[in-house]
Amino acid sequence: MKLYYFETPNPHKPCAVARYLNSPVEYVRIDLTQGENKTPEYLAINPNGKVPALSDGDVKLWESPAIMVYLAVKAGSDLWPQATADQIDAIRWMNWDTAHFSRHAGTLMFNNYIKPTFGLGDPDAAAIEESTTFFKQFAGVLDNHLQSRDYILGNSLSVADFAIGSFLPSAGKAKLPLDGFAQIERWHNSLMQLEGWQNPFPAG
Repeated sequence: MKLYYFETPNPHKPCAVARYLNSPVEYVRIDLTQGENKTPEYLAINPNGKVPALSDGDVKLWESPAIMVYLAVKAGSDLWPQATADQIDAIRWMNWDTAHFSRHAGTLMFNNYIKPTFGLGDPDAAAIEESTTFFKQFAGVLDNHLQSRDYILGNSLSVADFAIGSFLPSAGKAKLPLDGFAQIERWHNSLMQLEGWQNPFPAG
C-alpha cells in the first residue's frame, strides 16, 4: 500500500491518520516543485495531478477524506465510526471543511506563505481580505460547535478531526486569524498530543 504525499496541508490529513494507526504504508514523496505530479506514471494513479493519493493493489484513491476512511476501515479503527448517524455526521463535517474552512485557509496559505516563499508573485490583497472574513465566519461555527465537545463528533476522535485540523499546524505561516477562538485552540492542543499529528511526513 503506497501513500503519495507532499508536505502540504491536504496530504497532512491521511499521513497523520496513517501515522496514528501505524498503517503499513510505503510513503512516496511527490515533489510538486519538480512537476512529479504531472508525470504519466503518477497521473495513472491520480488523473487530477494532485496529492494525496493512495494505491493498494487494484485500488487507487484520491481525495484525502476517501483515503482517510479507507485507512481507518482497513485498520478496523473507530476513526471511521460504526454508527450510520455518526458516519453521516463525519461526511457532513468533512464536506464543510472542504467547502469552507480549509478552502479559505488554503487561500490564506497560498497568498501569505506559498507565493512569497516560491516567488510566485505578489499576494492577492483582495483574496486575502475576502478569505480572512470568511475564515473568521466559519471558525466561529467550528468554535461554537466545540463548546461542549472534545472532538468534532462528540467524545470520540474521528477522521473528521484529522480533516478539519490539518491547516492548524501551519496557522502561523498562513496567518490564519484564530485569535479569540478558545475552543478551537483547546481542541487543537488535544490533537497535538496524538502520535504523528505534528510530524506526519517521513523524515528527509
